Amino acid sequence: MTPEPLPPSRAAALARLEEFAPRADAYAAHRNWVSPGNRGVSLLSPYLRCRLLQEREAVKAALEHHPSGGDKFVQEVLWRTYWKGWMEMRPQVWRAYRNRLDADRDGLSSAEAERLRSAVQGETDIDCFNQWARELKQTGYLHNHARMWFASIWIFTLRLPWTLGASHFLSHLLDGDPASNTLSWRWVGGLHTPGKHYLARASNIAKYTDGRFDPRGRLDERARALPPDGVDSSLHPCAEQPIPEPNRISGLLLTGEDLTPELSGLRQFRFAALAGGWDQEIANDLDLSPRVAAFSRGALEDGLGRASSHFGTPAQTLSSKNWIADALAWAQSQRLEQVVTPYAPVGAWARRLDLLGIRLARAGIRLAFHRRGWDRSLWPGASAGYFRFRQQAEPQLGELLTQQRQPTVRGKHPAPA
Repeated sequence: MTPEPLPPSRAAALARLEEFAPRADAYAAHRNWVSPGNRGVSLLSPYLRCRLLQEREAVKAALEHHPSGGDKFVQEVLWRTYWKGWMEMRPQVWRAYRNRLDADRDGLSSAEAERLRSAVQGETDIDCFNQWARELKQTGYLHNHARMWFASIWIFTLRLPWTLGASHFLSHLLDGDPASNTLSWRWVGGLHTPGKHYLARASNIAKYTDGRFDPRGRLDERARALPPDGVDSSLHPCAEQPIPEPNRISGLLLTGEDLTPELSGLRQFRFAALAGGWDQEIANDLDLSPRVAAFSRGALEDGLGRASSHFGTPAQTLSSKNWIADALAWAQSQRLEQVVTPYAPVGAWARRLDLLGIRLARAGIRLAFHRRGWDRSLWPGASAGYFRFRQQAEPQLGELLTQQRQPTVRGKHPAPA
């Protein structure tokens, strides 16, 4: 299913949620079908990815329409939260993936390099795979079921390194994020849960594409899981980050990770300055497609505009070519004592903020992070498997969904949400 263009704005996110929520009960019955015009999916994930739409908003809207019939959609939203929490407590898995990616690129044989070229161009002898390869590059979207088939065929039939497939997805998916993308590919390959892998089967593809594709005889349906890769997946919780101090002269810095600061515990903070903008180094590092980079830039512009209106502070757009230096110059020019930013999970933005924090500290400026109540409450439950996480999330979810927004009182700083 090829979606219509997705405008990178909160207004577009809310309009799509309003259109989807009344039919969220049909999600469970129709979500697996990969066919043109399937209205069983939400297409909300690009907005959830950068929090133009919050997870809490999507879940609450679905359950308000269908108190007992929207659970499958809620579970899918929670999968993204689970993956983030899991990776947050095991950041070494992301670092290992990035290191392995470089090694796998350099170690390709000539035959593997040719198979890789055919795969990314959609020129294999597997019609359905070719269709999904083209759709991914043309739209920045791929149905979740097709993503699983694609990854399985990439790993077990085409016998290409999973890291290169994960990188290809992250380059082209509008909703690609380090945790969901990396860990989903590891799960398909049998690395996330050792020995448990996902095999694409021709009969399954034929059924859920309504017979449009039937790759019988072309798939390896008997492949074994990938052998263990030795990556340490034990718990290594990250160190606590500095939190905002309301009595300091503060500026708000937005990244592409959380673009609704006006709907968070920061909404009543008094900011002397506001800045944000796209960082080209991230696009280069992740080899992002022009479509994904444009969506991210647009989302940031939308977030900056709303934040400027809410906080009553002009927004400065930082240079995309020298983001860290420009952010430092902005903080110094505004004579800030503290730069406050919504927390960035493990990934490229987190790394850039780490580097910025070093530069700010040298200039005597504090970098502080605001973490949402959703993340603080739910991420710790991702220490083991998803279904245990889901059970632990149940009582917390009710409390998170019933939280009421407090009226804005400038100069006061309530408990974060």
